[in-house]
Amino acid sequence: MELSPTMQKYVLHWGEMGTRWGVNRTVAQIHALLFLAKQPLTAEDISETLGVARSNVSNSLKELQSWGLVRITHLVGDRRDHFVSLQDVWEIFRVIMEERKRREIDPTLSILRECLIEADEDAELDKVTRAKMEEVLDFMEMLTTTYEDYKRLPPSTLKRILKMGGKIVKFFGAEKGSKT
Repeated sequence: MELSPTMQKYVLHWGEMGTRWGVNRTVAQIHALLFLAKQPLTAEDISETLGVARSNVSNSLKELQSWGLVRITHLVGDRRDHFVSLQDVWEIFRVIMEERKRREIDPTLSILRECLIEADEDAELDKVTRAKMEEVLDFMEMLTTTYEDYKRLPPSTLKRILKMGGKIVKFFGAEKGSKT
């Protein structure tokens, strides 16, 4: 697959952003390539287009499949696996958010809850430190509850909420630099 200069810039930047988000650069580049592709691509196509080793492409595709962002498809008359990416931006965002929550937030909540249980038995832990731990747990649980509420909304409703952003801030009277 031949990439136009703009497509190349997009794919390279997506790889850079991936590294900032804790995702392997090649994984992010492959995701961007498959998102932009007009047709399903084979691992060989991806390897040639990005100039990446075939083994790296295989491992990256497995990672993308485990996230649910890429799936295998087959073409009539071709026995090779072809790969396609989710194409709906809202669905991609939902899948990424859900997977990050499962991999990062849920284990953190479990540890924070364990720490609070253990804090009650820890004679060396002062009340101020325990209160700080509880404040973090309360905050994380509030964000998780809000996420669970919002994820059930259809994309059209979420879009309207996001577009209201500044109006909501004005409605609640938040001022620049204010806390809570």
